[in-house]
Amino acid sequence: MALRHYRFGFATLLLVSLSAVVFWWSRAVEAHHPRADFAPPLSYYEARAAVAQAQARETQARTALHQPLGAINPDLLPQMQTIYFAQTGHHLSNRSGFLDFWRTNGQVQIFGYPLTEEIIEDGRIVQYFERARFELHAAQIGTPQQVQLGRLGHEVLAWQGLPPRIDDPQTGGRYFPETGHTLWGKFRSFWERRDGMQLYGLPLSEVVEEDGRSIQYFERAKFVYFPEELPGVFRSLQNAYGYSLNGLYEVQLGDLGRLVAEQRGLRLDAVSQLEGTLAWHPAIWARRVEVSLSAQWLSAYEGDLLVFRAPVATGRDGFNTPVGDFAIYYRTPMQTMSGCMGGECWDVPHVPWAQYIVGGVALHGTYWHNSHGTGVRPSHGCINLRIEDAQWLYEWADVGTPVTVRY
Repeated sequence: MALRHYRFGFATLLLVSLSAVVFWWSRAVEAHHPRADFAPPLSYYEARAAVAQAQARETQARTALHQPLGAINPDLLPQMQTIYFAQTGHHLSNRSGFLDFWRTNGQVQIFGYPLTEEIIEDGRIVQYFERARFELHAAQIGTPQQVQLGRLGHEVLAWQGLPPRIDDPQTGGRYFPETGHTLWGKFRSFWERRDGMQLYGLPLSEVVEEDGRSIQYFERAKFVYFPEELPGVFRSLQNAYGYSLNGLYEVQLGDLGRLVAEQRGLRLDAVSQLEGTLAWHPAIWARRVEVSLSAQWLSAYEGDLLVFRAPVATGRDGFNTPVGDFAIYYRTPMQTMSGCMGGECWDVPHVPWAQYIVGGVALHGTYWHNSHGTGVRPSHGCINLRIEDAQWLYEWADVGTPVTVRY
């Protein structure tokens, strides 16, 4: 936002200008390095105004979400935090730990929305989602295994059988003697980066074809391949640079939750929103990002709950990523980044999911290296992420989201 016109005396104007220069110079001196890879997309004052406006909007939204609770008898409020999803007309709560499990393991992108309330099935508390079934394992309460995904892959294959196998080369395959099947390619990458053994279990098939798409069954899920979700420019760059690039939605879970729920004859009708519950909205919890330069990892939080982690690659010596408390002030899904600094010049096209946090320093995806999380710091100051991680963060965060960078 441009500054409004005010009348300043010459001395006042000079003082304000000098103050701004001193501020930027002092921050640069504190960091002992050039501040950014690239020219800032907004001026200091425009960035500060954008962050303040965005944070005010989010605060107002969060206040509005909680406002109705003030008129409700506290005795009527749910004992555990409960969220209502108008998209399917069902609740999700922490009575069994299902809400936190959903939030920390992919949310809508992975599991979809709830299709039922919590129900008792075969003596166990469960809840069906579009792509999964959550189960409470009482013997594991208080451990990471308290909530597990149901073995929907087993159940579906037991009555449906396998579609025809695709005869594709098993390059870079990982063999599982427990089931006699191999995991490779995009499915292997997705499985390994998302704690696949814990969440999805072992593969129960090779890659097969179903409805014209490549799929693979696992104990607790079905992976479906959507190659069109990785833009063509990145498919070309993948071949040019020799690194495997992954789109956030290239591999998706199939709708086994809905399939099994319907096969079992469960009622999926919407229910009325319980009094005292909040409707799902991204602003329910305060979002924040922390970047550890020593660990080369990024962590995203909703309130105090860690919901996402990703490896990063930051600025090399002489172009070190600045340390401090910042906030996202400008975002763009793709841009060409070019500039000169410290005797070096660059012109990098198709830089995806850029979110600027201070000056010209941004969180963004990279396709020209795969050093994320290795300790190698190749950037000119920006915080580099894998393409799929940069997109997740871009869709989750917003202008005004606080970002803390520490050693």
